[in-house]
Amino acid sequence: MTPPDAGPALPEGQEPPGEPPDGAARFARIWSRAVYPATATSMTRPEFEAHLLGLTRQLADALHARPFDPSPGRTVGRALVAAHCTAPDSLPRILGVLDAYLLLYCLDGQQLSAEEGRARCSRLQHAIAAGFSHALQDRTRSEQEALSRAALQAQTDIATALHESETRFRAVFNDAALGIGLADMDGNILETNRTLSTMFGGSEHHIRSRNVTDWTHPEDSPETWRLQGELMRGERDHYSIEKPYNRSDGTVLWTNLTVSLLRDADGEPQYMLAMMEDITERRLLNLRLRYQATHDALTDLPNRALFFERLEQALGPSSECARIGLCYLDLDGFKAVNDSLGHAVGDQLLIAVAERLHSCVSGPRQLLARIGGDEFVALITDPPTRAAVTDLAQRALDALAEPVDLGGRELMVRASIGIVEGPVGDLTASEVLRSADITMYRAKSEGGNRYAVADPDSEARAISRHHLTHHLPSALRGCEFFIEYQPLIRMEDGSIEGAEALVRWSHPRHGVLGPDRFIPLAEHTGLIVPLGRWVLREAVRQACEWQVRGIGGARPLRVNVNLSPRQLHHPDLVDETVAVLEEFGLPAASLCLEVTESAMVRADDHELKPLRRLAELGVGIALDDFGTGYSNLASLRRLPASTLKLDRSFTEGLQHHPPDPVDLRIIEGIVSLSHALGLSVTVEGVETGLQAERLKELGCDSAQGWFYARPGPPEKLPLAV
Repeated sequence: MTPPDAGPALPEGQEPPGEPPDGAARFARIWSRAVYPATATSMTRPEFEAHLLGLTRQLADALHARPFDPSPGRTVGRALVAAHCTAPDSLPRILGVLDAYLLLYCLDGQQLSAEEGRARCSRLQHAIAAGFSHALQDRTRSEQEALSRAALQAQTDIATALHESETRFRAVFNDAALGIGLADMDGNILETNRTLSTMFGGSEHHIRSRNVTDWTHPEDSPETWRLQGELMRGERDHYSIEKPYNRSDGTVLWTNLTVSLLRDADGEPQYMLAMMEDITERRLLNLRLRYQATHDALTDLPNRALFFERLEQALGPSSECARIGLCYLDLDGFKAVNDSLGHAVGDQLLIAVAERLHSCVSGPRQLLARIGGDEFVALITDPPTRAAVTDLAQRALDALAEPVDLGGRELMVRASIGIVEGPVGDLTASEVLRSADITMYRAKSEGGNRYAVADPDSEARAISRHHLTHHLPSALRGCEFFIEYQPLIRMEDGSIEGAEALVRWSHPRHGVLGPDRFIPLAEHTGLIVPLGRWVLREAVRQACEWQVRGIGGARPLRVNVNLSPRQLHHPDLVDETVAVLEEFGLPAASLCLEVTESAMVRADDHELKPLRRLAELGVGIALDDFGTGYSNLASLRRLPASTLKLDRSFTEGLQHHPPDPVDLRIIEGIVSLSHALGLSVTVEGVETGLQAERLKELGCDSAQGWFYARPGPPEKLPLAV
């Protein structure tokens, strides 16, 4: 797009003579070529271009500012009016150049994405138009006041300078750029100027044949006729308002209307003077800019800004809405579509999804918006029941059930929906959306392609998980973790052979948290690696201290440390473990790493190499939670394990009298096979003496559980049981 009067375009990459290689200067030159012919400025063209360069730099700075603030655009709009860029086609020229070239020459792609740049550019155009309009309106009002004073002066001085006043008034009246009309106090139109007749598209006689009170319009503000009535009764001297009029050709004329009361020498009302500025084109431009700023460019749906505006209105103190329903929809697996088929196909899919959802959300008091990449939200004000909201969610899922045909390629679409429904209370718009977002992710975690209704308990748990996840790094730096030790008992003589290191979190708000509360979060975020490194170092240091103090006698105590699946795949596992053992001088045989059965069985031979290297160095490897995963007994031969830890689920039947015969045979078989493979057997969860006695009879080598001791600080480790 080439702006009007922009001059011949130069080949790409070629600068005009003497032009510095600066994007703002290029833009200012193009802007000057387009706008200068439509100005009434006394500046030369180079001076005008230099003036525009300063405004360009203000716009470039505002475009990249964080946080973004479009208000500098208003300043630029006012500056353009001050520079006399006020011809009828000046504003379209100004905004046309901004729309076509601002991002091309002034956008820094490293600071701002193209999509965000377009959105900011649109809002800057809106601000420029607003500033331009307000400045022009201020100048117009100044002219209006001057005209009013001239009219009053003409009336009061009529006795002494009638001819001179009449001549002056006629010159102003007939040649003014504003439409001017004069009416008596009954509303009969007495006289109009040529501009007013042109604005209404009719003859002067057509206008004068009507009374002021006949010019009503359906979009009149309620204030319009109240102010007019007060002026006709002499209760006010003037008023200004934005008012539409119907033209003779059926179109609508929008005006800035100022009506003033003219009084005689005794102060009695004599006439009403109306002055009108045609703002039709400016209003249409503002409406177009607002539409662009509040609607998604891809799907043409309302965007996040408009959605929040409507939601805040529904939740506001002046709202007549009693309840709201909100469906927050996120496509399942949409990233895979973009990654595998490209963003162009992803955009086509979003357009198709928007069309299907719009067919479901088109009723009264309903709004559908796209608020993110693949995120859509439906707002219902005053739903009759909760079922009306859940029915809408189900209709949306049903509408997406059919594959989407994109150029002969069929794509399956699945979505997860979070629903919030209830009375309008003290919640803010952001809190309502957060609740819907949390609920949507709950639906996604349950398998997707479904909806879930907000539940305060589930939401509280999700917020708690988020808080713990966010606090994990600072907790690790702030030494909020500590280790408790649970003894491992030799079943043949009841002596202590070692202890398992169990990490705990002393949270400042939630108290002491067990590993089930934070280990999955650490695993998910990757913080399990530095946390596991810290646990290993502390446990090895403690084991070394026990040996220095002679605890355990001739057979030094062993320390067992749990190894997570992510740690198992860490490339520095072997080197870091050896470095810790060497730092504290602990023999490798005094350390046992526990790996869950599921993690070890899923590992291939390459992934098992680090464990085999550690086993060759003398480090014990325990197969933890045996019986809960997917292994079979034959797979034990390929695993580098020295100990098998039998899960507590196998020993619960031994608490009964008589014991469960099936559990007895299973344990007996596992112990027999383990010993045949050279593995020792440790049993977890021993809680009674009867259990301990039967497990000893079945040949188990060691055990741990509350029957012997609960986990505790290292200084309280029992020396015997």
